[in-house]
Amino acid sequence: MTTTNSSTAADPYTTTETLVTTTVDSPVGPLRLVANDRAIVAVLWPCDQHNRVRFDHDPVPGTNQVLEQTARQLEEYFAGTRRSFDVPLDPDGTEFQQQVWAALTRIPFAETSTYGKQAATIGRPRAVRAVGAANGRNPIPIIVPCHRIVGADGSLTGFAAGVDTKRWLLDHERAVAAG
Repeated sequence: MTTTNSSTAADPYTTTETLVTTTVDSPVGPLRLVANDRAIVAVLWPCDQHNRVRFDHDPVPGTNQVLEQTARQLEEYFAGTRRSFDVPLDPDGTEFQQQVWAALTRIPFAETSTYGKQAATIGRPRAVRAVGAANGRNPIPIIVPCHRIVGADGSLTGFAAGVDTKRWLLDHERAVAAG
């Protein structure tokens, strides 16, 4: 995962950097996109808990090149013409969370992995629960595909937008991959 976070502070959102937000329609409901002038910082679900992704200051309605690029790539993803994203990312999280989210971006389109495999991938095989918690805090779902993580037995487990949305995303990817 390539991030553009150039801040040296522990929390890059303690500056007065403007965060801009817009909402786009999708087959899984309206998605609220939040970006700074360099990168996307969040994709929020309609049902998102207010504290799942935190900002030091409220994003202002508007648009910028990053939001336009993100909206276009999400539209292509839902249309079945895009399998990966190349928008710049700037997720706010701990070093551990950043490692977990980076591992998510390496799960191939239409495939799944488990929390245990993800923990092993980042060199922390005993941190399965912590990996699950980090996935739950992923501020950029779909683009950083936490929906591709399933339980050890293959079952669909927790997802910020609900298991039905997770199932829809996985089914969509499988249908696109099948051609």
